[in-house]
Amino acid sequence: MEQWVPLFDIFMNSPTPETEASLWLKQSFNSTTSSSSTVTPITTSSFLSLLTNPIVKDSSFSPPTTSKRVMLIETLPGMVQSRILSFLALENKRFNAKGLSKLARNLLSENQGLDFWVKKAARNLLDRVSEPNHVNEWISGFGLDSGEELVEEFESIPDWLKDMTAANDPHHYWLPLSAADFGPKFYDDSLENDQSLFSQVEENGDDRMKEVAVEMEVDLVSNVPLEPEIETMAISLRDRVIHFESSFKAVALANEIRQLCLDKRVNSFQVLSLIEPWKAEDETVSVLISHLSSGDEDELAWPSQVLCSIMLPKFLVLAEPASRLLLTSAIEYCKLHQRAAVHGLLFPLVLRKEGINNPIRDVITRIVKECLHPAHVSAFCQTLLCGGEEERRFVLLPCHEFLVSNELVWTDSLFNLLNNILNHNVHLTQDSVDRLVYHVRQMAETFSKSLKFGNFLLCLVTRCSSLLKSHKDLLTEAGECTDTLVTRSILLRLTSL
Repeated sequence: MEQWVPLFDIFMNSPTPETEASLWLKQSFNSTTSSSSTVTPITTSSFLSLLTNPIVKDSSFSPPTTSKRVMLIETLPGMVQSRILSFLALENKRFNAKGLSKLARNLLSENQGLDFWVKKAARNLLDRVSEPNHVNEWISGFGLDSGEELVEEFESIPDWLKDMTAANDPHHYWLPLSAADFGPKFYDDSLENDQSLFSQVEENGDDRMKEVAVEMEVDLVSNVPLEPEIETMAISLRDRVIHFESSFKAVALANEIRQLCLDKRVNSFQVLSLIEPWKAEDETVSVLISHLSSGDEDELAWPSQVLCSIMLPKFLVLAEPASRLLLTSAIEYCKLHQRAAVHGLLFPLVLRKEGINNPIRDVITRIVKECLHPAHVSAFCQTLLCGGEEERRFVLLPCHEFLVSNELVWTDSLFNLLNNILNHNVHLTQDSVDRLVYHVRQMAETFSKSLKFGNFLLCLVTRCSSLLKSHKDLLTEAGECTDTLVTRSILLRLTSL
């Protein structure tokens, strides 16, 4: 166990755990192969075995017969678990696919008490290793004893290739290939339309959307009109909200709205659309939202509906900086309901049909900096840049759907927002960086005179240099397209990659 302590320390404290863990594993493997005296070799299989090693959960008050056996990874803090699972998903080609699948399934079977981000990382890992399942089925068709016998780890290379591993710093150190063998990496949008490649994903798409809808309590198909009594109550509440005068009656008004919306007989989105709470004055909104959360409701469903019906419509049409009262109220609410802030506010704001402007950028920046952990911001960026529509599903009233798109609209303010996120010590994943590089190259000519675009490109090259080596040529082309005060600095940074 002692030999793995440095690796766990990386997962605990490193700002870039995936990159550093991969480098540590490479160095440890090289030292293991060069030294025959090592008693316990460091390999991917031994690391996976360590994570899945069963441990009897300590319980002083329970008899031995009822003791629960858990995997070692389940005894680690939730943040460390999610980082380890993200690393395994990123480096899944180097591990036994069946072992990774078993690990992810075992974690997901523990529904009670499983951290949200651990659950998300485990699902991502399971999705990554489930893609080649059809290959295993094809292999089993040959009548072989076991498909596992054909699975080779990255270190188990043939004898005739061992001499090639002595090359100086190969690009992919488990393959006999040098950096010269690789060209710039392009993101091919046409792959997204390849029905045969993504058929398995499409088959599971409807189930995933239904699962998310159930979690958010979103009724996707209900168009049943409200009962006349409910409709009359909603209209009455709308008049009281718009003509709200006394803050002393805020608690009673907020409780009435909440009680009516959470009534199982009604569709809360229809009720909120009738009440129109976003039309109230900023002072009224700040008072209402502070009393619409009692702390005992679902972490995502009701809070996300509150944000999308009160705060979101006001922020979507911002043309001037938001009032301090409105922004402070939103931040305080988002601190208490972080998941709801992502699905009920951040996603629809970033995906605004006309693109974000400076006032909206400032709102998003404040919420990101003051309400979310940097690791959660990184996950948000990954979903925004790399996820599909079902993954970045957001909560939105039907009357506001025309204000939001399913695709990012690239503006100066969006590049400035990403610049602010990187400067907030948020470490993006490799796939997020790959996608950003693709968009940077595509937008370089359009934003050639934009200083905000140039500042973002300089920040990207500076902050994510360890993840950009394979993109050097693409970024150089993008940098040469710009004509701003930072163009020279960008090109100088790129030469050092």
